[in-house]
This record gives sequence, C-alpha cells and structure tokens, in this order.
Amino acid sequence: MTRWPVAVGRFCYEFVVGDTPELAAGVALVVVGSWALSRSIGAPSFWFIPVAVVALLTVSLWRALSAEQA
Repeated sequence: MTRWPVAVGRFCYEFVVGDTPELAAGVALVVVGSWALSRSIGAPSFWFIPVAVVALLTVSLWRALSAEQA
C-alpha cells in the first residue's frame, strides 16, 4: 500500500527535476517572478515567461556544451 506513493513521488521528481535541478528551480523562479511582476505593475506579464525560459535554456545548453568539451 505504501509502495505506489513512493513510486509516484520518485517519478514526479525525475520528471520535473531530471538531470538539471537548476533548470527546474529557474522555471519555478520565473513563474513566481511573473506573478510578482503582474501584481506589482498591474499589467500582463505574458511576455516574461517565454523570454526567461529561452534565457534559461540558453544558459543550460551553454553549460552542457562547455562541460562536454572539458
């Protein structure tokens, strides 16, 4: 009875975090930052999430390529 919750928890962790916990944390910060931005200026901040995710993916790719060459 207690094995399936553990298995679901492990699956969710691997699915969300995977190999790069920095990327998962970055996406969480982007979502919170978007919420804070929309609350502070009162304007839609729909443009913030795609821009930030592209920046996160660029940094992640750069780090992976530089680690591969080292």
